[in-house]
Amino acid sequence: MRETAGERWGRRIVLTLLTLFVVIPLYVMVTSAAKPLQDVQNGFTWWPSRPTLQPFIDMWSTVPLARYLVNSLVVSSIEAVCSVAVAIFAAFAVSRYRFRGRGVFSVTVLSTQMFPGILFLLPLFLIYVNLGNATGIELYASRTGLVITYLTFSLPFSIWMLVGYFDSIPRGLDEAAQVDGAGPLRTLFQVILPAAVPGVVAVTVYAFMTAWGEVLFASVMTDEGSRTLAVGLQGYSTQFNVYWNQIMAASLVVSIPVVVGFLALQRYFVAGLTAGAVK
Repeated sequence: MRETAGERWGRRIVLTLLTLFVVIPLYVMVTSAAKPLQDVQNGFTWWPSRPTLQPFIDMWSTVPLARYLVNSLVVSSIEAVCSVAVAIFAAFAVSRYRFRGRGVFSVTVLSTQMFPGILFLLPLFLIYVNLGNATGIELYASRTGLVITYLTFSLPFSIWMLVGYFDSIPRGLDEAAQVDGAGPLRTLFQVILPAAVPGVVAVTVYAFMTAWGEVLFASVMTDEGSRTLAVGLQGYSTQFNVYWNQIMAASLVVSIPVVVGFLALQRYFVAGLTAGAVK
């Protein structure tokens, strides 16, 4: 069907509005980061009267931003790797084998996505505190505890998503590998995983982003030494002042690694999401 002139102009208008909806906040963020604090606190202007890069320098000393950045990178990376590693084996078992309790396991994994995360906050907090008092294993206010916390809600979705992707891979590949003498693990690593790279990448990106931007659990389960970026950015708001230009500068800087990584893996991410959700 040919597109009419009205439909074409309607599409252009909608795309233009969506573009402005995304670009204008980014532009305001960039220009605010290049303004002195006094200019940001005064009336809004579209262009800095005195452009400066000082906020990009001061943001590292106002709060320990480097420490928060390292904490976020460590926690998000370890959580993503652990989530993907466990999800691969669990999804392979659910997708390729029929065993007692398979249906119950699948429903349980999926049903965890129905509950808001705040329901798990108090139980996890009490478990960590009591476990530390009883055994000396300090999970509260530690990176390890934060990784375990994030796994509780990223792992179920990762398993469900990989099950859908593994189901889309023809079982004939498994049978051909078995004819060649390959066992289950060899079939998984040499046959299934190479064909499931988009799905694995999509799960990795999802798990990483879930931990990177999480605020609720990080605000309760961390202290000054283990605090992540999502919570640490609140440090620019003090009792006497709010350093809006430094907040904008810090937000831009900490977004660069995520944006670059997402753009680099975008092709795999979209393919993995589509296959896992539709097929």
